[in-house]
Amino acid sequence: MLNQLLTEMDGAGSKKNLFFIGATNRPDILDEALIRPGRLDQLIYIPLPDKPSRLNIFKANLRKSPVHPNVNMDFCSDLTDGFTGADITELCQRACKAAIREAIAAEEERRRLAADAGDGLDAEMDENIEDPVP
Repeated sequence: MLNQLLTEMDGAGSKKNLFFIGATNRPDILDEALIRPGRLDQLIYIPLPDKPSRLNIFKANLRKSPVHPNVNMDFCSDLTDGFTGADITELCQRACKAAIREAIAAEEERRRLAADAGDGLDAEMDENIEDPVP
């Protein structure tokens, strides 16, 4: 794949307004042929998000989700120091899925208890009905 990429980049050398942009979270393993001058020769480091950025990532990910007022997103942004934006997004998605599962389980339990209470009530009503004596 590297050879194909280098061939494509070298073949596009005559184009003046063409930019190749690559991204990696492992710049230490990039092949030297790929990052030599004239190819991908400028490395720009983008650091992990700071606390305000993490807070904004939480807000952006959860803006369409109902969040309980007791959830302190500022505290969540403190706990996620060292997380990437993708990590926080995954965390939010998992939390939403877990909340949906809990809501479904709670509704099923509520319905089961209501059905059990209804059965018990019917049994009590049956006991209170006196059979006519023949």
